[in-house]
Amino acid sequence: MPVKRRDPTAHVARALAWSFLAAPDWTEAALRRSAWVTLGRRHRWVSALAGSAVATYRTAPLGRPHELAGLLAGSAVLTTALHRAARRGTPVRVRVLPTTPAAMGRRRWPVPEVDDGPALARLLQVPDEQLSWLADVQGRQRRTPAGPHHLYRYRWVARPGTVPRLLEAPTPLLRHVLRRLLDEVLVWVPAHPAAHGFVRGRSVLSHARRHVGADLVLGLDLRHFFAAVTAARVAGLWTLLGYPEGVVTLLTGLTTHRTPVHVLTAMPPGGDVSGRHLLRARLRAAHLPQGAASSPALANLACFTLDHRLSGYAAALGATYSRYADDLTFSGPRDLPAARLVRSVTTVVAEEGFAVNPTKTRVQRSSARQQVTGLVVNAGLGIPREDEDRLRAVLHDAVRRGPQAANRDGVPDFRAHLEGRVGWVTSVNPVRGARLRRQLEAVVWPPR
Repeated sequence: MPVKRRDPTAHVARALAWSFLAAPDWTEAALRRSAWVTLGRRHRWVSALAGSAVATYRTAPLGRPHELAGLLAGSAVLTTALHRAARRGTPVRVRVLPTTPAAMGRRRWPVPEVDDGPALARLLQVPDEQLSWLADVQGRQRRTPAGPHHLYRYRWVARPGTVPRLLEAPTPLLRHVLRRLLDEVLVWVPAHPAAHGFVRGRSVLSHARRHVGADLVLGLDLRHFFAAVTAARVAGLWTLLGYPEGVVTLLTGLTTHRTPVHVLTAMPPGGDVSGRHLLRARLRAAHLPQGAASSPALANLACFTLDHRLSGYAAALGATYSRYADDLTFSGPRDLPAARLVRSVTTVVAEEGFAVNPTKTRVQRSSARQQVTGLVVNAGLGIPREDEDRLRAVLHDAVRRGPQAANRDGVPDFRAHLEGRVGWVTSVNPVRGARLRRQLEAVVWPPR
C-alpha cells in the first residue's frame, strides 16, 4: 500500500499559523519573530505573510488555527518561497512547533465562554464521551441501519400537490442538549428586526400587522427552508459568536444532521421531479433538521443577511418587508412593481443560498381578500370568514348534541383543541373571540 506523502505547503502553513497565534502581540514584527523561531531561520518572505495575516485579522484569530493556516497556504508568497527553496536543495523545515491553548475569540454578544470540548460538555450537562457521540462529527449515523441507535426519529408528511416534508425529531438526550444550547447560547443573539417567526415578542400577528391596509401585498415562499441551511453556514454562525474551531466542530455536529439513506429511500410520492431532487440533495448533506429546538433560531440567524438585503430593497421601493420562517411578505402602494420585485427577490434569495418556490408566489390587491400567514389584512387583522364560521358551527354542534358528537375528526383532547382555536380568534379579534368563548362555555363536558 503506497504511503501518503505530506503536503509541504500545508505542513509549513499550519506551523506558521500556530507560531503567529503564539506571538506575544498581534503585530507584524511579533509574528515575524515568532515564525523565525519556528522555522529556525530568518526567512525574508515571512514578513509578507505576517503582514497579510495582520491585514486580514484586526485581532488574533484565537481558536481558529486551521482557518489561519488555510489563508497562509493559499498565499502565493508561501508557495513561491517553498518552490524556490526546494529547487536550491534547501527545503524550508519546521524546527519548533509551538502550541497555544484554545480560546474564545471576540464576542459580539454575551454568550457563555466555552474554550474546549470538556467545557462544552459541562455547559450542556452531558459526559464528554456522550457529547462526541451526539455530535457525530464523522457522520456515521447516515449509514447506520434503521433502529434504536439513531439520534433522530423520522416522519414523512405527505402534502397534496407538493413535495412531502420530513420531520426529524431528536431523541430525548439530544433534545435536552439542543434545548440547553437554545436557552444558554442562542437566546443572547438577536434576529433581524424583519424576522417574526420563532422570535420572543414577535409572532404571526406582529408579522401580519405590518401589512394591514396596503394597496398591494406580495407573498413568496422559500423552498425546503431548514434543509437549505448548510453545515458550513451553521459553522460560520458559531464562529461569529467567538467559539474556537474545536468547539465549532462539535456545535455544528450537534445542530446539523445528514438524513440516513434508509429514510431518503422511503420518501412518499408527491410533488414535481425537480423539487423532490432538490430536497433529497439537501437532506443528504448536513443541514438544520426540522424538528430540533435549535433549528428555528439558527435559521433566523442564517437569514440575517437575506433579511437585511430585502429590507433595504423594500425601503428603496417605498415598501414594507417582513419574514415569518419561510414566508416572505412585501406590501406597498398600488404602483409597486410586483413583477420586478419578484425577479429581484428571487435573485437575492438565490445569492443567499435559498430558493423561491414559484408556485406559491401570491400577488394580492386590495380589491380582493389579502392574506398573510392565514390572517386577513385588508382593513385590519382578521380571521378568514370561512374559518370562523366553521369553528362556530362546531361549537354550536357541541352545545346542542354534545362534544363527542361534534368531534367528527376524533381529536384526542377535543376540549383543549377548542380552547386553543377560540383563544387564537380572541388574540386576533377580541370581540368575535368573546362571542365564541360564550359558546364554548355553554358546552356540557362529560366528567373526567
